[in-house]
Order: sequence, then C-alpha cells, then structure tokens
Amino acid sequence: MALKSSAMSVSLLCLVLLAVANGCYGGEIAIYWGQNGNEGTLSEACATGNYDYLILAFLPTFGNGQTPMINLAGHCDPYSDGCTGLSSDIKACQAKGIKVLLSLGGGAGSYSIASTEDASHIASYLWNNFLGGESSSRPLGPAVLDGIDFDIEGGSNQHWGDLARFLKGYAMAKQGKQVYITAAPQCPFPDAWIGNALTTGLFDYVWVQFYNNPPCQYTSGEITNLEDAWKQWISGIPA
Repeated sequence: MALKSSAMSVSLLCLVLLAVANGCYGGEIAIYWGQNGNEGTLSEACATGNYDYLILAFLPTFGNGQTPMINLAGHCDPYSDGCTGLSSDIKACQAKGIKVLLSLGGGAGSYSIASTEDASHIASYLWNNFLGGESSSRPLGPAVLDGIDFDIEGGSNQHWGDLARFLKGYAMAKQGKQVYITAAPQCPFPDAWIGNALTTGLFDYVWVQFYNNPPCQYTSGEITNLEDAWKQWISGIPA
C-alpha cells in the first residue's frame, strides 16, 4: 500500500536522535515503528535495548472534520479495534524506560488543520484517545503514550503551532506525566510545512530528515552539505 512504501522513506529503520539546541546529546536513538513489514513486533523492537524513543507511525487521517484513523500497516486492523492489543506492548516498552509516541502525518495520508478551532478539536481527540485523557474507544487501548510526533509532509503549513500549544496546555493542566512534543522536518531550512511551528519553543526534540534532499543530505565522500545544514538547524531551532 502507498502509505507503507512511503513510510519506509521516512525513517522506518532508525533515526539518530537529534537534540538540536545549544548542544547535542549523543547516545539516544529514536525509531519509527509501524509501516515496515519486516520490523517485527513492537515488543521485539523494545526488547533489543537499542532505542530510547519508539514512535508509532502513523495517524495519517485527521483534521478538517475527518474522523481520525491510525494506520499501522499489517500489524493490526484499527477498523475492528485490532490495535488495542498493542497496549500491553506499549506498557512493556515504557517499563524499560522507552518513551512511546504517536506520529501524526507521514509521507502519505489525508491531514491538515483548517483553523485554530480545528487544532483545538484535534488536540482534544489526541489527549483523550492516546494521552492522559479518557475515552471509551481508545485505538491503542488503555496505555498512555508519552507524546505526539509531527511528521508533516503535506496538507497545509498552518496551525501546527496551535496544535502543539493546545497539547502542551493539556499536559500542564494535568500536572503529572510529561507529554513530549517532537517533530521530523525535512532538512531544507526552514521546513516548508512546520517551519513556523518549530520556532515556538514548544517542541522538546526535533529529528531532522537528512535524506531524500540532496542539497542538505550526506553524500558519499562529501559531508559539506550535511554539515552546513546541521549547523543551521542547531542554531536556528529551540528544541
């Protein structure tokens, strides 16, 4: 399916965590899980001991009045509530100290935010169905995720900052478990879709896609483009 093949280009093997701030913190690795048929189960991924952040990919349908729907390819069928069984795996990952997040968007899907009010509705849905709120129809069961990732590669470049602000507002009101807000922009700076949102200071981590973009990606034997882009990201984005 299209979503599955496009997601493999997003980062479904593994991404080195890019903590882009005044400094960089090595040793932490994030992985996107959910679209690669050969990646094994969620519990198997966590059992490797290789990862600090595991990002479920994706929620590709939401916004502008649409009914939100997750897609984890062949791992489970959300239309029959078949993904609720992942709750035990999520909790097992978290028991190992691994942060488990849900990624919005991806390289294919139907998503956009029509207005600030729409962003508020989406934040409410995410909070009640995946984070610390309550709902009778949580797609991943009762497990409480650690945060939301923005892998926005289409739709619109409006109101993503609003969505991050509303999610942080829920977390502050809860005054309990931290809710992480992360993003996976492409390396041309600023990112075409969430470049404005990333300047808000609301994002905890940013893992940049330094691939599929020749002007800023690594090329064998030539590191200048990647190095220049890296310096631009770490000096330009508070995260």
